[in-house]
Amino acid sequence: MEDVRKLLTSLRGRYSQRELASALGVTTRTLRRWEAGETEPPPFLADALRQRLFPLTDKAQPGKRAFKRSGNWTREQSLLAFRFYCETPFGQLHARNKNVIELAHLIGRSPSALAMKCVNFASLDPAIRESGRSGLSNASALDKEVWSEFHANWEGLVEECEALSSHLLREEEKQQSPLEGEDEFIEPDFSAETRIALVKQRMKQAFFRRSVLSSYGGKCCISGVSEPRLLVASHIVPWSEDKANRLNPSNGLCLSAIHDKAFDSYLFSLTDDHRVVLSKKLEKTKDSFLREVFWPAQDREIQMPERFQPDLVFVQLHREKMLRANA
Repeated sequence: MEDVRKLLTSLRGRYSQRELASALGVTTRTLRRWEAGETEPPPFLADALRQRLFPLTDKAQPGKRAFKRSGNWTREQSLLAFRFYCETPFGQLHARNKNVIELAHLIGRSPSALAMKCVNFASLDPAIRESGRSGLSNASALDKEVWSEFHANWEGLVEECEALSSHLLREEEKQQSPLEGEDEFIEPDFSAETRIALVKQRMKQAFFRRSVLSSYGGKCCISGVSEPRLLVASHIVPWSEDKANRLNPSNGLCLSAIHDKAFDSYLFSLTDDHRVVLSKKLEKTKDSFLREVFWPAQDREIQMPERFQPDLVFVQLHREKMLRANA
């Protein structure tokens, strides 16, 4: 089984122990015992590793200077800072925020530098500029480049950020002792591609949710509901219909669960000036609950987000579908 252990050792340079154990469907304790030669792995593990995990590790790792602690910001540092800007409420972009402190430590910058970088990104946001905020004019050429890159390829850049984060966390993990006390064995499952694909999809969905909810202050833009368990980051153009804008926060609305379902079913839409327009079906409904929930919202302007305002192109597409569905 020496060949299997060599493969595992090679993969551990690219995956954290937790990631590799999860992909193989075993606990980290089982993986450690395989690596140490204390127990023998299944005989078919070598082929599974070669066929399913090695093809997924071809992306180049960030260079040694990607997270340097002095001098100009690198592209990698700026990418992670922009993702953080998207996912964090504007009022929390300050050096005392524990999340700012944690990310700053990971990327090799000071909390104040990271907070200022996020404020620089805000200067590029039309919604922030239109709000009349001043003193936000220090965006660098790299800041503008990163802003443009994200808006041109949300999905690709979010995935790249996740890879960078995983790299940084693996580096942190190498400096920590392994966790003990885990269950001995989980039935092996070598569907690594499926596992990794699911993780990537959930990661992307989590980015979209955090970005949309933070932009709307964690409240439904129609009802004002603020309970997170009842809020949905609703796509204006459905996830399945526009891959390029699946993760674009301007393709999202923060809605309560019932408003999300109604919006997704084209029971209401928005006008170009962001007012609620009900479908004919809702206008004529005799259901007392639906009348109570939706009728008062007719022609009411939604609560606009602090950042990433709904793109009018997406709004128009949704409204046209509602009109066709209720013709």
